[in-house]
Amino acid sequence: MRASKALEMESVKQLLTSRKLDREVTVRGWVRTKRGNAYVNFVAVNDGSTINNIQCVFNLEAAFKESDLKHVTTGACVSVVGQLVASEGKGQSVDVKATSVEIHGAADPDKFPIQPKKHSLDFLRENAHLRMRTNTFSAVFRVRHALTFAIHKYFNDRGFFNIHTPILTGTDGEGAGEMFRVTMLDPKNPPLTEDGSIDYSEDFFGKVTNLCVTGQLEAELAAMALSKVYTFGPTFRAENSNTSRHLAEFWMIEPEVAFCDIVGNMDLAEDFLKEVINYVMETCADDLQFLSERITQEEKGLPQDQRQPMELIEKLKFASENDFARITYTEAFDILRNSKPNKKKKFQYPVEEWGVDLQSEHERFLVEKHFKKPVIITGYPATIKAFYMKLNEDGKTVAAMDILFPGIGEIVGGSQREERYDVLLQKIKEFNIPEESVWWYLDTRKFGTVEHSGFGLGFERLMMFITGMTNVRDVIPFPRTPKNCEF
Repeated sequence: MRASKALEMESVKQLLTSRKLDREVTVRGWVRTKRGNAYVNFVAVNDGSTINNIQCVFNLEAAFKESDLKHVTTGACVSVVGQLVASEGKGQSVDVKATSVEIHGAADPDKFPIQPKKHSLDFLRENAHLRMRTNTFSAVFRVRHALTFAIHKYFNDRGFFNIHTPILTGTDGEGAGEMFRVTMLDPKNPPLTEDGSIDYSEDFFGKVTNLCVTGQLEAELAAMALSKVYTFGPTFRAENSNTSRHLAEFWMIEPEVAFCDIVGNMDLAEDFLKEVINYVMETCADDLQFLSERITQEEKGLPQDQRQPMELIEKLKFASENDFARITYTEAFDILRNSKPNKKKKFQYPVEEWGVDLQSEHERFLVEKHFKKPVIITGYPATIKAFYMKLNEDGKTVAAMDILFPGIGEIVGGSQREERYDVLLQKIKEFNIPEESVWWYLDTRKFGTVEHSGFGLGFERLMMFITGMTNVRDVIPFPRTPKNCEF
């Protein structure tokens, strides 16, 4: 079979690592910088395959006139043909001695927003359609690709099946977050019931329909037949929050495993996190080094309490090389209640009574100060956790688990699911969930029930941890936030 012409093209990354020199090559990409004098011009070209540019050398005394390069400016898209040779300068291994250049698309240097200088992240968010042209965002999105691949590879290699759970759903997510309504009814003249409310029985699906906030409940159905499954897809929450940690659209990884208790769930989550972090560290070493150096520069002059707790590569090794500490909620509560920050009233949220929901400051103290390693907390009070988590023998705690990382706090939340029909039905009633809305979920406990477990991991939160970016809008290509749905 004949290979596609696109597949035969050598990328900048391939050219920079090529050992076959003194041959004609073609460089295709976008101009990052151009410098030189009356005799020679040096043009840095990047095609997005690597953080590193390839330098194209234009000899103005022999092959080119200055007018030939008039439109070879920052932002222009070009193809450069020339000889791949060993570089005579510092900072690069090879150069391309140009013999011809084709300009596919010029970029007016006076109007192109992304100039070869430092831009603030706020400025780049305002120019989100072009921000991938920068080193920072090209690095972030190469990491995003590598992490996506690592996640699928991890589960595939271990016999999991990927399940596409619904994006449109007739359930309300059972308290997982505010939901976006999906409707085809006429907004100006919707059908009404006798009491004056909107009659959704006349809508497209014949009922109230929303965008999903989780795929967990549906993934559990699949696990009851395929044993090991996972979802990896978009989820939506209609929280009117404009913080650096909230998105209206984000991605979730949610494995569900039959014949698995809470201990097996912890083992899976710890192994998963270590494996995917290691994969990205091996695959994206240049990008991570660039991002680490960027953070170091950004934090110069900041007070210590505003800096990240450790250097980026060090932080990733901290997560991937340490065995995670495993403690109960009660043990965590005792540690926090007796800690110096709590006794000296330095916590914003004092830890006083058992049953309090742990905050990010508490979670970070446990990870960064007390254990100095990632921490898994189990055995949470039932009153602060979801209805589907298995009730422990003490009757007041559930088989839940949260994994805590430095700088971010909770990164994974999961549990052993309640497989006992009578107990689950009672909890549904206690949570005031209409039984008819989850009849299908209850059915799995009536027909061939078994212990099973799973967890949820916000993909963008993991991206923030791995890249060191501090705003969730900077780790997703097209962020959806209140009053912002461009593209």
